[in-house]
Amino acid sequence: MVPEQRNTFNQNFTEQKYEQLLSELNKDFEGAIDFRVAETPVFIDADCNAQMLDTCNYIIDNITHPNFTTQTNGAIPAGKNVPNQTAHPHFLAFDFGICINEQNKIVPQLIEMQGFASLFGYQVHLDNAMRSTYDIPAPYTAYYSGLNKNTYLQKLQSVIAGNHDPKHVVLLEIKPHTQKTRIDFYCTAAYTGIAIVCITEIIKEGNKLFYKNNAGEKIEIKRIYNRIIFDELDQMPADIKEAGHILFEKLNIEWAGHPNWFYRISKYTMPLLKHPCIPTSYYVNQLETVPQDLENYVLKPLFSFAGSGVIIDVTKKDIESLTDPQNWMLQQKVNYAPIIKTPTTPAKVEIRILYLWENGAARPFPAINIARLSKGKMIGVRYNQNETWVGGSIAYS
Repeated sequence: MVPEQRNTFNQNFTEQKYEQLLSELNKDFEGAIDFRVAETPVFIDADCNAQMLDTCNYIIDNITHPNFTTQTNGAIPAGKNVPNQTAHPHFLAFDFGICINEQNKIVPQLIEMQGFASLFGYQVHLDNAMRSTYDIPAPYTAYYSGLNKNTYLQKLQSVIAGNHDPKHVVLLEIKPHTQKTRIDFYCTAAYTGIAIVCITEIIKEGNKLFYKNNAGEKIEIKRIYNRIIFDELDQMPADIKEAGHILFEKLNIEWAGHPNWFYRISKYTMPLLKHPCIPTSYYVNQLETVPQDLENYVLKPLFSFAGSGVIIDVTKKDIESLTDPQNWMLQQKVNYAPIIKTPTTPAKVEIRILYLWENGAARPFPAINIARLSKGKMIGVRYNQNETWVGGSIAYS
């Protein structure tokens, strides 16, 4: 998106540099990266960056409105309301597809949002590897809000651990060492000193939770950095689902990323928003008539994760056959533009801006980002088989 920078990068790129990038990423966490890493970072022009941040600010204005909780009470499915909801989410993620409008200008379009943690640790590691491999010129940075690596990690530590000794804080997940995002868990643990714990390893005594460290010592958990997606938990065997029931009890713990915010700030929120960079969306159960131009829409489950369940080529039958239309959204299609020049065909790009929200702060702040490149129908590994210059990356602006 910055033509001169893109041309310079492509001219200087070699496969040897890409191999060096992968080596840098793997040297401390061998075998932990379970997804494709793109050959290139993304360079964002100032105007596109400003449009994304303006859209995020508009959404945050809505999230901080006194009526937001009431508006989103219906977002939490029956049986999924976790006690002790925090005053605000600690983590926000806003995904933008980069498009070209009718005036041939680059415009971001919001794809979805999450009141949930993302790759806050791994992206620091990726930035380090990118900078040690490629020539990323000053003043380009992946950080926002005037942050650098050190100040960002200080903020991340504060949000995740709060005022607690990190040994009393756990990153909680389902089978964390088999998750595709485990590299982020390992980076986060390395940067913050917290433990990585599976839900099945939790010990409950009264209203307190404990885990055993590597030395076998029983340690009280005072704060949970939540990475569990209940949609995934529901698909697990009975013993794991049973272990997950503990999260719905009244416990003497703090949350960094309370599970309720995953539902409140999600695709569920999008039909409530009106902004030039947010495609028009409808709750399916509130549709008076099905649009005639369904080729311009996608059908999305409100509570799935990582793109699962999305129907791109929507038909009227797809909509009419839904057994739970209240859990689906019809959204105007966003046509990603293939604007990243590569040695073969150009790539499309999606930018996820990650926000941190400190305890007691009036608003969250943008902290770092994720970029994902694709040459397929959708963003994601399964849509980019046998392609190059696609996968996970980072954006510099």
